[in-house]
Amino acid sequence: MSDKTPTAEELKNLVGEYLYDIWTHLTEFIDERYDTEHLWNSGGKKWNYEYKYRRGGKTLCSLYAKEKCIGFMVIFGKDERLKFEADKTDYSKKTQAVYDEAQTYHDGKWLMFSPKDTTEFHDYLKLLAIKRKPDRKN
Repeated sequence: MSDKTPTAEELKNLVGEYLYDIWTHLTEFIDERYDTEHLWNSGGKKWNYEYKYRRGGKTLCSLYAKEKCIGFMVIFGKDERLKFEADKTDYSKKTQAVYDEAQTYHDGKWLMFSPKDTTEFHDYLKLLAIKRKPDRKN
């Protein structure tokens, strides 16, 4: 875990005000539906920060931040991939492309999105629902 959780101002300065607003909307969107722990970590080699949603030792999703960029990641195991593939046409072309181009590792298929607006949020929620049913309906 990171020694330092970024302040709202530090995060806004890093990603820019517009993407900070997208980040804030996305975290609110997830928080309205899921009761999880929130963990800040270093973002590894590619990102400055990782903001992970976890419950019971399982990660639901992670958000990432670096200069002028944010990321939203969901990792699907085999069963989750089968569920997605069964309903693939119900997702936007953009979400389908991210899925098709995502690398599959030993621990799952890593879907990384780079939100630029809120238009894909509905797809994100459907992806999260594959991982775990929402705790709350909104």
